[in-house]
Amino acid sequence: MLDVLSNLGTGFVHVFSGYHFIALLVGLVVGMLVAVLPGLTLVMGVVLALPFTYGMDLTTSIILLTAMYISGTYGGAFTSILFHIPGEPIDVPLLWDGFPMARRGEPAKALGWTLFAALTGGLITCIVAVSLAVPFAQFALRFDSPEYFAVVLFGFTSVVALGGESLVNALISLFVGVLLATVGVDAVWGVDRFTFDVPILRDGIEYLTVMVGAYGVGEVLSRLELGFATSPLQAAGGKIETQVPAPRELWQLRSTFGRSSLVGVLCGIVPGAGATIASFVAYGVESQYGKRRKELGSGIPEGIVAPQVASTATVGGHMVPLLTLGIPGSGATAVILGAFLLHGLQPGPLVFQKESEMVYAIFASMFLSVIGMCLLGFFAIKLLIKVLYLPESITAAFVILFCVIGAYSARNTITDLWLIMIFGVLGYLFERFRFPIAPMVLGVILGPLAEQAFMTSMISFQNDWTIFFTRPVSGTVMLLSVLALAFPAVQQLYRRRAARKLRELGADADAKAT
Repeated sequence: MLDVLSNLGTGFVHVFSGYHFIALLVGLVVGMLVAVLPGLTLVMGVVLALPFTYGMDLTTSIILLTAMYISGTYGGAFTSILFHIPGEPIDVPLLWDGFPMARRGEPAKALGWTLFAALTGGLITCIVAVSLAVPFAQFALRFDSPEYFAVVLFGFTSVVALGGESLVNALISLFVGVLLATVGVDAVWGVDRFTFDVPILRDGIEYLTVMVGAYGVGEVLSRLELGFATSPLQAAGGKIETQVPAPRELWQLRSTFGRSSLVGVLCGIVPGAGATIASFVAYGVESQYGKRRKELGSGIPEGIVAPQVASTATVGGHMVPLLTLGIPGSGATAVILGAFLLHGLQPGPLVFQKESEMVYAIFASMFLSVIGMCLLGFFAIKLLIKVLYLPESITAAFVILFCVIGAYSARNTITDLWLIMIFGVLGYLFERFRFPIAPMVLGVILGPLAEQAFMTSMISFQNDWTIFFTRPVSGTVMLLSVLALAFPAVQQLYRRRAARKLRELGADADAKAT
């Protein structure tokens, strides 16, 4: 342990030397901007930054990309909470409690909870990356495609459990999302599916198009129906101030911080799980075991803290298999792996012996990135909250503008503009008829991952579907998935029986009275 601390101290010295610290600051700012703008995903931003690292040394380039990665897990919270537009898929769960809290008149408080959650998750993930790299990487090496499929399925069932009053509506929404994810060319057999001879559909329907359309355009249509009766400033209760959670409030949520940190670290260690799954699963776990689980969705801090802590906590977990095994755990770390290879270094167990200064400089930059991200976010909050002083009709116009820009920037085609309008209407109809949007969006995002893991498992294990239940890890996760799905179903059945008994008792009482 003393050797680790000594190497980490040397790493801090390296970060503050040369251009390393400048690269860190640039990465923080660019990562947050990319995450804030709907349409520019975090992975896309890291990819666009990769060519600029050609002229840098290896340590500087990795510090730049890692800072972007860490900052990007937090920046999208602004648009999710203030505008009901998730900048990244990982920010979707923040909509469910962050936006209601903002509309209730506490936008700064919602962003304050997000800020502290990001700080907590970030520091925890850095500690994990430094102290538990090798043992966690060895455990993750045991995971194969059946385990990946089980984890994705658990993410599905966790969100279905949050479907609100109707489990059937939540399942319908989820299946619509999975169906949309099948549009395009099959990755295994190479045949067209649901393309209807439309060339652009052969590339599939971008999850970004569905997400921005259903949430962004759909929310504007819902507000338009109400005639923009209330301005955001009035909804926010007039004067707005930045509110950092009090120590007493933080202590009350200690269980949420602990559960979500564990989910984030584990999902980060498992290659392929990622921040998106961690965000949804953490919210699902909170809905099952949280003290105020029945209040989730109404704008409580637990619904903000859980997904933000988990998504930020995955970063260090993703860096563990990348540095120790050369296995990227997410799209962003795959790009970072490309940066390693461009500079002639293959990450692996020997990198800790040959390039220990570089490795611990990266770890040190992660600690500094978390702190810098939170400082940058604290001041950005004050600026972004000022947009609530604008009339709602003006902010709605900007929301539509950003949605259009984001959709067009994905593939540079007019077809995507039509698609976001279609999904905007669909999102509005879902809200109107009480169908939850979240399962549909999750189905589009995780559907391809589930299909790929399932097909790989079937090919590798000779179409033996029992493999998902006979392997220890995948079997355990599958059991948790069944329980997560059965729990709300049993709850709803119990409520219906209780309501039926109350009606019968009321009828008997009326009969006796007459």
